[in-house]
Amino acid sequence: MNPRNISVFLIASLLLMFGITFLSEGHVVKEGEEEDGFMVFDQVVKYPTTETFMMAGKVEHPNTESIDSIVANIAQVVVEEEAPEEAVKEPVVDYRKIDTSRIKRMDWPANKQEVIAKLKKQLSSGNCRIIHYGDSQLEGDRISAYVRNRLQGIYGGEGPGFVPVKQLYHQLKAKVTPSENWLRFAAFDPKHEKFDHKKYGAFTSVSRFTPYIHKDSVSLDTIEVTEASIAVAVAPTRYKRLRKFTHVDLHYGHAQTPLSIEVYQKDSLIKKDSFPADLSYHKYRIDLKTPPKDLKIVMRSKISPDFYGLTLDGDKGIALDNVAMRGASGTVFRKLDRENFNAMIRELDPKVFIFQYGGNSVPYMKTEEAIDRYVKYVMSNVSWVRRMRADASVIFIGPSDMSTLQDGNYVSYKHLPYLNNKLREACVTNGIAYWSMFEAMGGANAMQHWVDQELAKSDYTHFSSSGTKVISELFFTALSLDLNE
Repeated sequence: MNPRNISVFLIASLLLMFGITFLSEGHVVKEGEEEDGFMVFDQVVKYPTTETFMMAGKVEHPNTESIDSIVANIAQVVVEEEAPEEAVKEPVVDYRKIDTSRIKRMDWPANKQEVIAKLKKQLSSGNCRIIHYGDSQLEGDRISAYVRNRLQGIYGGEGPGFVPVKQLYHQLKAKVTPSENWLRFAAFDPKHEKFDHKKYGAFTSVSRFTPYIHKDSVSLDTIEVTEASIAVAVAPTRYKRLRKFTHVDLHYGHAQTPLSIEVYQKDSLIKKDSFPADLSYHKYRIDLKTPPKDLKIVMRSKISPDFYGLTLDGDKGIALDNVAMRGASGTVFRKLDRENFNAMIRELDPKVFIFQYGGNSVPYMKTEEAIDRYVKYVMSNVSWVRRMRADASVIFIGPSDMSTLQDGNYVSYKHLPYLNNKLREACVTNGIAYWSMFEAMGGANAMQHWVDQELAKSDYTHFSSSGTKVISELFFTALSLDLNE
């Protein structure tokens, strides 16, 4: 064959193969992993995109020394244990030990001083409830527990706040043990059909001891009364303030049939009440002289009401509710019943909202236009909640760095920096303080090093126990520096 023809053939073939890269696309094959290629039925035939072809072998690794210095710097003020019982005052953290210039600070609206002064007044008011909404980064009271303990150490307060009746994951903050017949339903859970009434309360999920049915669809005479119970006790947590709650509030609503409640302590009946069928929201309070060790709440009804959960609080100071919503992206609030949500918010009276979302949307947003739509949607949900408490302060914590496996390397999702910037822009424009967890960690491709140092888990998304303390203190320090300037 003519050498010239061979050369033309090879060049043409290479150009054709390169041209096909323009048609190739990235596909999420499972959470945390992406492959380039073409979808054939439900399988990905691998083929590089133009971008990955041109960038092959050019993964930009972060400055690991810089990340190490961020961690080592803040580790000096991480609170591992609480002050001893005999201590008169909480030890004051000496921020002179650290290089504050290395702390990623909060981004504030244009009226920064006014917003900070309002937040400081609310925190020091002697009665400040904070609701911390977020995704799976909060499960098991992660981040919330550390921040709660630090705030209660400064402004006072006791108890862990919200605990669901039926729990999907281990709770460290209190021992809440439901009887075996409890069921859980969440507004953000795609695995079950949503309730027509949309009454999921301010904590966005409910627990029931009978399946959900409408009373008009059955003959009540044929239904037996069902009994269920909840045992409540302090947990052996290292945070002693969590063990000092003396107010147990049971939040419920949408009672279609009469409800009876009996409260026992050490097998002795201490309280007994009966309530008529009532579709409204209610709070049932149990006041105790000492933190419970063997409290038991027994309920009976033909059709279970919706129980929104328990709040376990002290008399005053900071109460912080951890509301972890696995798989959520912060866009569920507008789908809830406004009257029911507002009734519960009025009773809880939160003075501060913290929203922490964005991470669950990162793997699925492929264009800047999609991110723009998401940011607009999540901000409309935040605004929906804010209208329930117009005087509440609002803080938004952006997503962490997250890695996806691409061509054998773990790299940050392509559009994560853009999402972080758009969330910041939307927040400060709308009077909301913003903290970039992404930048606090070290920016793009920092997650790989956090995993290597056992500060994050091998899913390249969630923090480890030690990493949770570090990222929580980074947030708390950023907030404290601005509150005390």
